[in-house]
Amino acid sequence: MRASSSNAQEEGLDALPDDPQALAELTARTMYANDAASQALGARVVSVGPGQAAMSMTVRPDMLNGHKTCHGGFIFALADSTFAFACNSRNAVTVASGCTIDYLAPGFEGDVLTAQATEYSLAGRTGIYDVHVTNQDGKRIAIFRGRSYRLKGLVVGE
Repeated sequence: MRASSSNAQEEGLDALPDDPQALAELTARTMYANDAASQALGARVVSVGPGQAAMSMTVRPDMLNGHKTCHGGFIFALADSTFAFACNSRNAVTVASGCTIDYLAPGFEGDVLTAQATEYSLAGRTGIYDVHVTNQDGKRIAIFRGRSYRLKGLVVGE
């Protein structure tokens, strides 16, 4: 498949990779470069592969709520971004159709939160992904479940 988008050209590619892992990595690089929200969070892509992704962020003082714990919205945003990288990892434009989160423990200033997304089910245009958020000590902070829907088009190339 020929890559005709400027994203693929910027990567110096004449064609999209055939290797699923290489394609997932290219897709993640392309998405992250355009993802101002994840960048503003300070979220970093730790790993990506077909149907999976991991991201981490450090809880900053401006992320704390009135109880001096990480605001749930920031934890949700980290999980949601990780979900997005996992469900787009096969280079098919995919969006969320719904999601839920359960908060299990607080995050504190200076904590490094890591979200690990795993594809639970993929059938046709829909998928289900589980995202587990932990702190630097491995303590469970939240569990997020996202439902995805594939649209037409590719993240990289045409």
